[in-house]
Amino acid sequence: MTESDETTGKPHKAGLFDIRNIIGVLMGLYGVILALAGLLWEHEPDKTGGVNANLWTGLGLLAVGACFLLWAKLRPIVVPADVDAPDDDPTRPAPRRRRPPAH
Repeated sequence: MTESDETTGKPHKAGLFDIRNIIGVLMGLYGVILALAGLLWEHEPDKTGGVNANLWTGLGLLAVGACFLLWAKLRPIVVPADVDAPDDDPTRPAPRRRRPPAH
């Protein structure tokens, strides 16, 4: 049974704050930039053994970014409606305040 929102009855999902969405978008953005660089600019085949490294790396990044976004869409993280506060541990020392240096 999944947690649901009181008003809609649907489960509350992490949405854009899911780290997989952030990683997928960033990899896709870098993939687009590299793929365009591989298509539009000179790729110096003597340095890469005749392979257009920017194009192939860009396409790989686009594929991995799409996998991350698909993973986040198919298996979303369900956020619980209410979270219990952690118990206070009396054996843990309180943080010390640092005093500014005396001048």
